[in-house]
Amino acid sequence: MKENATAETALPPAPGAEQHPALDFANSAVALSGGQFLDLLGTPATANRWLIERDLAPAEVDLQETCAAQLRSLREQVRSLLAARVAGHPGLPGAVAAVNDALTRAPAASLLHWDRTHGPYRAASHPTALIVEHALAVLADDAADLITGPDAERLTACASTPCNRYLLRHGRRHWCSVRCGDRARAARAYARRTQGVEPPAGA
Repeated sequence: MKENATAETALPPAPGAEQHPALDFANSAVALSGGQFLDLLGTPATANRWLIERDLAPAEVDLQETCAAQLRSLREQVRSLLAARVAGHPGLPGAVAAVNDALTRAPAASLLHWDRTHGPYRAASHPTALIVEHALAVLADDAADLITGPDAERLTACASTPCNRYLLRHGRRHWCSVRCGDRARAARAYARRTQGVEPPAGA
């Protein structure tokens, strides 16, 4: 597929993505119509921007390709687990292991800090070398919560081809965006006109 990472092609967050960073993370690689592909983690620059916009890295972050590749790798494992959860299949052991590995990368405790301006306070310490580890741990933690928590029952894949995004279902809605809903309805109407055949439910 052709990669097209322009801002103009970006879709709004899928339902549930604002509550679950892991869902937004999984949806950062998007199949678009016309054989195009949008990867918000495709380069170090776009990965940096994605992390900064979600408060997962400081504004001055300058991660390199090695770190961007780690993010893309975990994303594929999270997508694998979401697909398994939606289908009711066991998650692949390798994907489970990848999430568990990411969970252990960042310190769990907030450290004590004390300065003249703020006085004593607690905050997680994330030196530059650990920025990506912190982001991976946060995303993995939310992925584990999503897959095991009550929202998992509403987790579904967008029913509009070729979209590959995941969302939390609201009522009968199985589309991640108005654009995908319009495309699915158009496909259903076209099938009725030309073949007299209804596409599968949710399409």
